[in-house]
Amino acid sequence: MKNSPERMGTSNQSQKNRKKFGIVLFFVFLAMFGLIVIRFSYISIGKNVQHVNLSARTKKLYTETQTVKASRGTIYDADNDAIAEDTSTYSIYAVLDKSQKSLDDKPLYVTHKRKTARILAKYLKMDESKVLKQLKSKAFQVEFGEAGQNISLTTRNKIKAAHLTGINFIQRQSRLYPNGIFASHLIGNVTLPSDSTKSMVGTMGIEKMLNAKLTGSDGVSQVQKDNYGYQVTGTAKKEKQAKNGDNVYTTIDTRLQTLLETEMSNVYASAHPTSMSAILMNARTGAIVAASQRPTFDPMTGKGLSKMWRNTLVQDAYEPGSTMKIFTMAASINSGNYNGNATYLSGKTTVDGRTVPDWNQTGWGRITYNKGFALSSNVAMTHLEQQMGSKTWKKYINRFKFLKSTKSGLAGEQSGSIQFSKGIEQANTSFGQGVQVTALQMMRALSAIGNDGKMLQPYFIRKVVNPNTHKVVMSNKKKVISQPVSAATAKEVRSHMEDVVYKSYGIGSDFKMTGYKVAAKTGTAQVSDGKAGYLSGDSSYLYSVAGMVPANNPKYIMYITMKQPQTLGSKTPTQLVASIFKPVMNRALEDDKSDAKTTTTTTMPTTIGETTTTVENQLTKKGYRVTVLGSGSTITAQVPESGTTLYDNQRVILDTSGEKLMPNLSGWSRSDVVKLTQMLKIKLETTGSGYVSKQSIAADKVVNEGQTLKIKLSSSN
Repeated sequence: MKNSPERMGTSNQSQKNRKKFGIVLFFVFLAMFGLIVIRFSYISIGKNVQHVNLSARTKKLYTETQTVKASRGTIYDADNDAIAEDTSTYSIYAVLDKSQKSLDDKPLYVTHKRKTARILAKYLKMDESKVLKQLKSKAFQVEFGEAGQNISLTTRNKIKAAHLTGINFIQRQSRLYPNGIFASHLIGNVTLPSDSTKSMVGTMGIEKMLNAKLTGSDGVSQVQKDNYGYQVTGTAKKEKQAKNGDNVYTTIDTRLQTLLETEMSNVYASAHPTSMSAILMNARTGAIVAASQRPTFDPMTGKGLSKMWRNTLVQDAYEPGSTMKIFTMAASINSGNYNGNATYLSGKTTVDGRTVPDWNQTGWGRITYNKGFALSSNVAMTHLEQQMGSKTWKKYINRFKFLKSTKSGLAGEQSGSIQFSKGIEQANTSFGQGVQVTALQMMRALSAIGNDGKMLQPYFIRKVVNPNTHKVVMSNKKKVISQPVSAATAKEVRSHMEDVVYKSYGIGSDFKMTGYKVAAKTGTAQVSDGKAGYLSGDSSYLYSVAGMVPANNPKYIMYITMKQPQTLGSKTPTQLVASIFKPVMNRALEDDKSDAKTTTTTTMPTTIGETTTTVENQLTKKGYRVTVLGSGSTITAQVPESGTTLYDNQRVILDTSGEKLMPNLSGWSRSDVVKLTQMLKIKLETTGSGYVSKQSIAADKVVNEGQTLKIKLSSSN
């Protein structure tokens, strides 16, 4: 059957339409393909998409950048032993989300919760049920409060050894103060940042004073890695080295500081004063060799810090009382107005219609001014001030640099104040009332009396050293800053201070020392009520002593204050102060004798890899106390590090292979025990202060990693 003309026409038209559609579709696809080519060409050449540089983004995605933390500088004592140094602590957290898996599909979350709870409870000292409750939480990850913070490296390693899935650690820098309570306000402390990328910041004492020098600058490490975490072939690792903070070397003598802390604690515990301070200074150089205050704190734990934030060495200005009479006497003698054999009527006198009484208001009758000083007579000092005149007396107050900063560099230093417009106010200052000073100002002024008229700048920093270049960036040494009085005047004042101690009528006999002549002046000052008057009552005084030994040519000057003791017991305030002064001063002088016999020093050699017996014999012959750990024939570790300056009788610890036995620690310092425990990888718990008198792990007993050594410290050694 043939197609009709109409049917054939319709068919031809459909073919034409399909052909046209095909042509249009071809060109549409061609245009789209062209646009795609153009777009990809633009991206490949320009490396930008929506203002994002793809090349930079790719590098960022596959470049691993790590911060290389710089170490904060170490603070050392006078024997170059660390008293503040960096350490690491860890915080722990547990991942609970079951979607967390590795590339090879292994779980990165806690899988065995009861086992994990049992092990964590053991090492974190937590209740197992509380740990398990945390691990059953619906959270992505959990932490464990304070128990999970500040974990030691030893504890962290023990937990890791249990191979618990989902348990992770964050390393943080921390600060180690191995001596505990030890010139705490002077050395200071740091604030640990919550952000681990930030640095510690000094908040008190030397840590704050030299924070900029102690803080190093972090480095950076960059490496390009592929999807599997391997370094891309042909790329170089870029590194910017970290620069560690400067090291600070102080003048603090650990043996004297430890004894001072012990004696201060004993008096503080028995008398309960509101505050105490004590400073021991080398009379010939101005170096502060020991300084302490109460209340104090443990910089490792922060315990006690809430009771006293101030560094009373420079931040407390107070009326010194009768120790000020040292300078009134010096001014009177040096200005040519003093006649010690002249007499006056003691008991009381009047100035501007106001009564000035002696502490013994009935007096001692008519006595000489020499005797009046030994008896600490306010009336005698009032007459001396009037004889030389207020202008001359004020001139000597300025000469002794009261009311002027010592420029210690410590934060918050006070300059003091004075009331000096009226006659009665001028008289009051002659016996230490109406004038406020700081303890460091007193030490500076006392140095002129102890050093034959030459006033020294007190200092507690020997030097600051850049550990990267080994260059000394700051140093201090003996510095004479003025001469307020002549050598003859200073010697005469010390002679009068001897009378305070040795004359039958002197009131300072408690400060006599066997084998040494002591020049001292005691003080009893009323405590201001903070308004316009003074507190009343038996416990409303500040007791003090300024002493120097030997009297004829002082080696050390010591100044102690005790404010408002509450319970004196059977001892007088003067006896309590003397119980601090005499043992510390005696040890300083005895140590000085020992140091004078042998002054040679050397540096610690590199002993690692050397024969144990050979090194032990060599160091022992040189006068060092050598402790060997283990029974190995070759040394594997040493303390101190090579290059460290060694002093006579210094303790050296050598580690070898084999079974480790606990040494006899009797007489060891806390600092030496800390080094030992670090080498043995054991924990340390201490009580008391001073030197080791008892140890929980007996001598010659085997020591295993992770054990806890408990020691009791006392000052009897």
